[in-house]
Amino acid sequence: MERSLYERLGGIGAITAVVEAFRDRVAADDRINQKFVKTDLARLTKMLIDQVAEAAGGPNKYTGRSMKEAHARMAVTNGEFDALVEDLVATLNQIHVGKAEQDELLGMLGPMKDEIVEVDSNEVGTPLPAAYQPAAPMRS
Repeated sequence: MERSLYERLGGIGAITAVVEAFRDRVAADDRINQKFVKTDLARLTKMLIDQVAEAAGGPNKYTGRSMKEAHARMAVTNGEFDALVEDLVATLNQIHVGKAEQDELLGMLGPMKDEIVEVDSNEVGTPLPAAYQPAAPMRS
């Protein structure tokens, strides 16, 4: 029986390492970091770990908002979405995730583009609209 993507990625420890490195790379990327100025990074990190782990066949359950709801009124451009994907690929390469696993993971995330992008533009570094309201911070 073929192992799940979750197992091939290395389980929750490896997924957590990828998400944390990805979060830090995005935070340093001026092409897209403006979109995260109001984001609770602890919440985002947990939601991304759960989302990736669940999508990869792990035991985690993603309990966050839909991608459309989470990104509504953020005015994300095509260029910014593409920059985020570039950051993810660079992170996966940095952590030595295999090409087959990268392709499978990107194949699961790619269809979300239509739910995230609101502005048909290649522009990057656009500010977060002032009216945008992020999710409430996580309760510990």
